[in-house]
Amino acid sequence: MHNLGREPTSEPGCLMKYLPSQLIYIFRTPGSQRNLRLLCRFLIVLVLLVILYSILFHYIMEMEGQRFSWVTGFYWTLTVMSTLGFGDITFESDLGRVFSIIVLMSGIIFLLVLLPFTVIQFFYAPWVESQLAARTPKVLSGTSGHVIFTHVDALSTTLIRKLIQYNYEYVIIVPDAEEAARLHDAGQRVVVGDLDDPATYERVHASQAALVATTHDDYVNTHATFTARSVAPDVPIVALADSADSIDVIELAGATHVLHLVEQMGQKLAQCISGGDAVTHLVGKIDDVLIAQAGAARTPLVGKTLRENRLRDIGVSVLGIWDRGRFEPGKAETVVGPHSILLLGGSSEQLEAYDEAFMIYNVSNEPIVILGGGRVGQAAARALSARNIDWRIVERVPDGGLDDVRTIIGDAADIDVLTRAGIENAPAVLVTTHDDDLNVYLTIYCRKLRPEIQIIARATRERNVASMHRAGADFVLSFASMGATTMFNLLRPIANVSIAEGLEVFRLQAPEALDGKTIAGSGVREQSGSTILAVAGGNGLQVNPPADMVLRTGQELVLVGNAESERAFLQRFVERK
Repeated sequence: MHNLGREPTSEPGCLMKYLPSQLIYIFRTPGSQRNLRLLCRFLIVLVLLVILYSILFHYIMEMEGQRFSWVTGFYWTLTVMSTLGFGDITFESDLGRVFSIIVLMSGIIFLLVLLPFTVIQFFYAPWVESQLAARTPKVLSGTSGHVIFTHVDALSTTLIRKLIQYNYEYVIIVPDAEEAARLHDAGQRVVVGDLDDPATYERVHASQAALVATTHDDYVNTHATFTARSVAPDVPIVALADSADSIDVIELAGATHVLHLVEQMGQKLAQCISGGDAVTHLVGKIDDVLIAQAGAARTPLVGKTLRENRLRDIGVSVLGIWDRGRFEPGKAETVVGPHSILLLGGSSEQLEAYDEAFMIYNVSNEPIVILGGGRVGQAAARALSARNIDWRIVERVPDGGLDDVRTIIGDAADIDVLTRAGIENAPAVLVTTHDDDLNVYLTIYCRKLRPEIQIIARATRERNVASMHRAGADFVLSFASMGATTMFNLLRPIANVSIAEGLEVFRLQAPEALDGKTIAGSGVREQSGSTILAVAGGNGLQVNPPADMVLRTGQELVLVGNAESERAFLQRFVERK
């Protein structure tokens, strides 16, 4: 475990300990020094003004035949300027009253307006900033093999949850002290520092890190990568690239891996399509283990349980069934519905055997409809073209980069536009706009128009995945989970493969708790919700192992499940004593 500096506390002794550092911060910071000089000048002007008013007070009072002490003069000036006067001492002449008005108005301006603003701006604000700077860590100590983040966003937050699940250390570099303090108070591991300062990466021990991940825009990512590389020449650095043109530049800056998530998202959305036929479509792979999905609509599988369908005789394993965004593990009594999509696991030979049995069903040459001709939509179109699948893009604003023949210009919410795109006969529709609210709207609309069509949607924010499933989407992919899984795989090569939102294939060493137990008697599926897809050992990789196979410590298990089932497996079989 690492130490990120002193923890915040409200004890008086600790406050006294922080006071010298706060004063040093105030007096040594160039901006604070300038503010203090301005504050001193303001106070000098205010004192001189009080002295001047006190002198004039005596002269005017003597003109009226009244005599007061100098203490009384200062007392009158301060009470009038602070709007507390005109009770016991007053002028009788018009000159005295005009003078009183001038003193009163200047007091309102100086004492009630300028003084509070000046104190807050030039003293209180720097003092608060010094408090934040004093209690927020600036140095990471006592750790190595950690992951360094340069930005807090949905992707990094998702990846941090996965790192915690696998007991990886991490630290976030935050340039703003106030933001760093807020994250620190929320329990995040942060260090204050500028992303373009090599000393920052030295303080977080970048040379001993397992990975540096920068998820800003292309320009910040380039600068942060270049700076981190100067401190950590051998550490893997992964950066995001919004534009394909930036990939080469970020690589030249020193990035080991540059993720163009837009292109990756388009490819993943295209992979999820299974609405045009009943054969298998590959969605993931670990070594020789293939993960594929196949639509069950209008096949003999519908209405029967998995036991009755006897797919195990073909050689494939039904890992689970998707039904309108809901995933259910493949149990013997699970019934295949008219909208079910089977998640299958097996070798290439086993999947080919499945295709031979079901290739005659649901044959369709109708084009896929893509709603949104942005970068993700165009990437999905390229992926479909690589599979020799026809498509039509619906885009509101014409783009010179789109195929004029297969692009329908118009609003996707217009039934006439969707009809021209072929929505009535299309086997599937991809919803790819960057607006999650619009994607929910279009998903509901398409599901109403075509209850049986396969709908695959993109989510920018992870929290909207559930909403899109409720709207009727069969599959939803978010940038956050896809990018987090890709980055996590850089730490543990081919450890995880994301199949769909919230469903992954992961590999782990068989723990001691399973040594000597058969797969059927291990309780893995019952206690964690995970399914053992393959077992690798001395005899090589065995895909879809028999239920009576005995597990041994040292074997490698390939499992499929969601985040909860993966966490449950670790807690119940790996972490327990």
